[in-house]
Amino acid sequence: MAKQRVLSGIQPSGNLTIGNYLGALRQWVAEQDTYECYFCIVDLHAITLPQDPAALRAKTREVAALYVAAGLDPERVTIFVQSHVSAHAELSWLLTCLTPLGWLYRMTQFKDKSAKQQQESVGAGLLNYPTLMAADILLYQAHAVPVGDDQRQHLEFTRDLAQRFNSMFGETFVIPQAMIPKAGARIMGLDNPTAKMSKSETSDYHAIYLLDTPAVVKKKLMRAVTDSYGEIRFSSDEDRAGVNNLLTIYQALTGQTNDEIEAHFAGRGYGDLKKAVVEQVNDRLQPLQDTYNRLMNEAGYLDRILAQGAERAEAVAEKTLQTVRERMGFVARPV
Repeated sequence: MAKQRVLSGIQPSGNLTIGNYLGALRQWVAEQDTYECYFCIVDLHAITLPQDPAALRAKTREVAALYVAAGLDPERVTIFVQSHVSAHAELSWLLTCLTPLGWLYRMTQFKDKSAKQQQESVGAGLLNYPTLMAADILLYQAHAVPVGDDQRQHLEFTRDLAQRFNSMFGETFVIPQAMIPKAGARIMGLDNPTAKMSKSETSDYHAIYLLDTPAVVKKKLMRAVTDSYGEIRFSSDEDRAGVNNLLTIYQALTGQTNDEIEAHFAGRGYGDLKKAVVEQVNDRLQPLQDTYNRLMNEAGYLDRILAQGAERAEAVAEKTLQTVRERMGFVARPV
């Protein structure tokens, strides 16, 4: 019986964080033998906001290397750069032409990001971001999409758009389901534990980056926001968000239950908790960084896996795109 397909990706902008690892990369690694997996570096999504060309190129390669360093095996999964498969851009346009404008204006992420810019400087790509994400998913007939809570609305958009297309042109697309990790799915900022940890945040003490040195990790975590209660326990109270965030990171890295963790830290202070999280984070990041550095220094390695990945991905994407063209009424290119 054929494996179900999974697709996901990360933008090559900013620096990947421990949140990206715990909420996405680690889950992807666990799925690579259960599903037929496609993991892309979504550079077309990155340019919905201005990017420095040299930085975009460098970060694209960095993210690809971190995928492998985190444990993804290029022989078992398909790792590729989104822009290397032109079908993404073409299907995005075809879906854009079928998307009601009201659907796009309802997207929370568009509202949030556009609110931070002058109206005249908001690019159309930011508005059309959901149709490109839908194209990414639907091209590969993905059954499941690992997403964080902040992307649930976009996945629902994808499902609605796939159903709309199928209703208009006949059954074409698989309707994808969300795949949400049980633990560590939403890691919050160290300096603002009420907001999700972001790889684009500029604060020096907001996030732990996957390539941070052990000393930097320690400095950031020891300055993490806590509270004045002095009790180490899990809580959904907003004023206890800092301690809860540290406990969430610790739990995601150790796999221990709430009760086990609370018993372990009973009668101890926040300094002990922070030191324990530092140890767990650095123990996890050290082998990842060693592998990353080796891969980046291996001449031609990334080019080989990205070329191989693009070839595999293109074979699947073009098959879907050809079906879409036919059903929408486009004339096939004469041979």
